[in-house]
Amino acid sequence: MAKKRIVIALGHDALGTTVQEQWDATKRTAVAVAEFIKQDYQVVVTHSNGPQVSMIHTAMSEFYQHHPDYTSTPMSVCSAMSQGYIGYDLQQAIRSELVGQGIYKPVSTILTQVVVDPYDQAFYKPSKIIGRVMSKEQAEAEEKKGNHTIQVDGGYKRIVAAPQPMEIVEIDAIKALCAADQVVIACGGGGIPVLSQDHKLKGASAVVEKDTAAGLLASELEADMLVILTGVSKVCKNFGKENQEELDYITVADAKSMLAAGEFGATDMAPKIQAAIDYIGDSAIRKVLITKLSDAGNAVGGQTGTMIGK
Repeated sequence: MAKKRIVIALGHDALGTTVQEQWDATKRTAVAVAEFIKQDYQVVVTHSNGPQVSMIHTAMSEFYQHHPDYTSTPMSVCSAMSQGYIGYDLQQAIRSELVGQGIYKPVSTILTQVVVDPYDQAFYKPSKIIGRVMSKEQAEAEEKKGNHTIQVDGGYKRIVAAPQPMEIVEIDAIKALCAADQVVIACGGGGIPVLSQDHKLKGASAVVEKDTAAGLLASELEADMLVILTGVSKVCKNFGKENQEELDYITVADAKSMLAAGEFGATDMAPKIQAAIDYIGDSAIRKVLITKLSDAGNAVGGQTGTMIGK
């Protein structure tokens, strides 16, 4: 009998921000991932990269300011760096946790590109703030290069588009590793956004929403379940209000209604709910579990978390 396949999407809590925080966080994350593997799931892991890619972009931009003879680093390259950096720490932590529990299973990271549409409306309405704080003069220089900036506390920052992922370039490699029963880390940070032009791929100055890419990855792999590990134990109705209500189960129809009504935060829970809706589609068997990283062990057995399905 074939193993059930799940895609686990890791949020910020699973990774931390600084180098030390990431080392500590990935060790805790590895325990959660191992719980699913012990339940005989075939696991594919994807993750966020917001603080990490911003840190890398800031560092590379500052380097360029002091060494203008070097080429400035494109956003897509910063995304690739963050995938390698995070994937390395996750690989080590998951492998160590599995070996410590007597489970011998290879763990591999795939540097993953995702194709985006150059005419996606997101390119006309950039929304993701990244990188270093700049002066007005530096921001004007960025604008002259065709980049977008926004005023923030202390100055200005770059703001980039968050287009929808259309295609995962390395999906066949990911499938091959899954077929070999490896633990696979892929589509990190939503993947490296690229444009397809005349059979060539070109990096896009953008970032892809991690949860959206996780939903696409789960669909392409025909996964049985998408597990989104975040900062809350359950999805809530009326979040943060006196009549807040934790939800154990949501139908896709209810999720659509609540999303349309603005029930979920636009930058936190809404993308997760939309990813769940897109992934489940018309399927009667696909499920999405949303829960807190520290609760993942209990969520496997259904004791906590919010399940979304038909």
